[in-house]
Amino acid sequence: MPRPQWQLSTRFLVNPASANGSTGRRWPEIHHAAVSRGLEGDALFSERPGHLTELAREAADGGATLLVVVGGDGSVNEVANGIAGRTDVEVAVLARGTGWDFVRTYGIPHRLEDAVEVARSGRTREIDLGRVRYRAWRGGEAESWFANVASAGMSGAIAERANETTKALGGKASYLLATLAVFARWRASMLRVTVDGETREGRMHDVVVANGRYFGGGMMICPDASPDDGRFDVLLIGDLTKRDLLLTLPKTYRGSHLPHPKAELLRAAKVTIDGPQPLPIQLDGEQPGTTPAELEVAPRALRVRVPA
Repeated sequence: MPRPQWQLSTRFLVNPASANGSTGRRWPEIHHAAVSRGLEGDALFSERPGHLTELAREAADGGATLLVVVGGDGSVNEVANGIAGRTDVEVAVLARGTGWDFVRTYGIPHRLEDAVEVARSGRTREIDLGRVRYRAWRGGEAESWFANVASAGMSGAIAERANETTKALGGKASYLLATLAVFARWRASMLRVTVDGETREGRMHDVVVANGRYFGGGMMICPDASPDDGRFDVLLIGDLTKRDLLLTLPKTYRGSHLPHPKAELLRAAKVTIDGPQPLPIQLDGEQPGTTPAELEVAPRALRVRVPA
């Protein structure tokens, strides 16, 4: 008996390496939970970094209208890079990573059964994406998309350190330990940041360009960021002392760190970041290259299933 058309149009895009490899081991359980609640479709498994971008594009080209991402923030990023700007396909998320930063902004639940219900019958929200041009590690200019938060400076090094170490303690602990370790040896850099034509120059630890509200394993870094208003929230973080960090860091998890005397919050549709020395950038927790970087909003470029 042929399957219903709605089943044929759903694909699970699975990152088996997410959640320290437990996603691959638990896939039969995850799949059973989905099928038992009426969410069915073929599963495609990533085999290497960046593979989900290809799988998402191929699935959408093949007629899939719902892509269910089973993985973490990096998996969502890869899928967004495969279907940015398409209006014929939606994304749902069964969060399996350690950070869970993307889903926090939308209230997408962590509990598997509840997330399946959102994927099956949630409402559609059209959100902005960020398009970024930057210098790739291999040299030359590259272009990528981000769905949640991009940044340049110390946070790029923090994300790299967190990704290189085990996240068995969870996203919050992993990013917190990486933050303390990187900050101990990091020095603020001279940066020139242009925000919709208005320029700021000075010594900065970080420039955060936020579409969503959370990054770094649960830090509500830009509490008022709206992912569908056509603008980024841009947070310039100045030359912090150790005391500044220790006093402010706990507040970021509550979103109560702003205003701050060494930070400035701006809003813009286009941001450029440059300086005398290249600095690492991070896009949704991934580290594809360095500054100089140009970031621009693509309004309502991704369709996401969120709680009804």
